[in-house]
Amino acid sequence: MGLVVVTECLAAPGWEDRLRTALEALIEPSLEAPGCLAYQPYADPNRPARMVVVEEWEDEGALARHRDGASYRHACDVLDLVLARPVTARRLVPARSGS
Repeated sequence: MGLVVVTECLAAPGWEDRLRTALEALIEPSLEAPGCLAYQPYADPNRPARMVVVEEWEDEGALARHRDGASYRHACDVLDLVLARPVTARRLVPARSGS
């Protein structure tokens, strides 16, 4: 069963560009990771400090392997420096109809 992760990030004042750079740097290594079906950061046009990342993974194992990788760990180090508050992440799975 697929897994979608929606992560919201809010940059501290003055760190908006660094947040965008950190999230964009994860696009290529994420899409190349085994089990990654999609990875896309989105910017809020009305609030430049807010970005949302939507990822889709084949399963929990693929997501866990990605999060063990060097590029993800580096991005987390950067986010620790630039965020106004901790990220909010939600894991979603397909709804089952007819249950």
